[in-house]
Amino acid sequence: MEAATRDDTMDRVLFGDNQFFGVNHMSEERARAQAMRFQDLQAIIDVLDAAYQEGIRTFMCTTHDRIAEVCDHFRAHADKYPDYRFYPCMPYAHKYANAVTEHGMIDALRMFLPQDGALGAMLKGGVALANKDVETILQLLVDAEMKMFHGLRTPVVFMQNVITDLLLGIGMNDVFRMFHYHVRARYGAEPGYITMNVPRLLDVLDGLKIDNPIVCANVNKIGFRMCGGVELYERTIATRRFRPVAMSVLASGAIAPREAIDYVCRQPRIEAIVFGASGRGNIRQTKALIDELTVAVPA
Repeated sequence: MEAATRDDTMDRVLFGDNQFFGVNHMSEERARAQAMRFQDLQAIIDVLDAAYQEGIRTFMCTTHDRIAEVCDHFRAHADKYPDYRFYPCMPYAHKYANAVTEHGMIDALRMFLPQDGALGAMLKGGVALANKDVETILQLLVDAEMKMFHGLRTPVVFMQNVITDLLLGIGMNDVFRMFHYHVRARYGAEPGYITMNVPRLLDVLDGLKIDNPIVCANVNKIGFRMCGGVELYERTIATRRFRPVAMSVLASGAIAPREAIDYVCRQPRIEAIVFGASGRGNIRQTKALIDELTVAVPA
């Protein structure tokens, strides 16, 4: 795939997908109920349509198998969504973890990676794995997962936080450089990184000369899943050169919506806020609050 011209402008409001796949950090019961409700693809499309009608044009999503069906829908009805964009988040670690548990490491890789050509032969022999060639494997996984978005606009491609923070923890910093340049060169997209440790990630990216990266992380007033705490994050957002995207702003429901969004909108330089919701009323309320409170805060 040839690189396209990058679109560096992010919408202020992004729609997430946790609610579709049974992810709720505070309530397992609620997560199970949502997972049951969204077993039907049409239920997912109805919520995405509601968000679209409320003016939300960007879907930030994992590469869960069900997202391939969502992509098929948007390709088939492209005239209905002329300005729609996807922000894929990959690799989808849970999918691979389950495959490794069931099939073992090498067979799991064979399931997901292309089997043709020299790279396929290398992987069939386990050479990449034996040599700990993580960069090659991750590059192939990105290419495999991007196939579901063929023909759709994907101006930002995120590395999932499970992978980002694992790489940070084991010091495999060069993989970030590979991801950065591969996403730009092959997909004409801006690479983004999801993390639970913004200060540490920025230190590493600075060392790699990756300038002004897009970084998505929890930002909320109670420090929910914010490594280093609220004060460090506030200082980092205010003073360091990066493009922050705030998620978990409601701390999985622990903070009232107006209070939560007011806090996030008062943090300087946050470019976008991502949230998930399963009904039109919550989507409308959250979008309206972001619009209102963004206007109210001085630039």
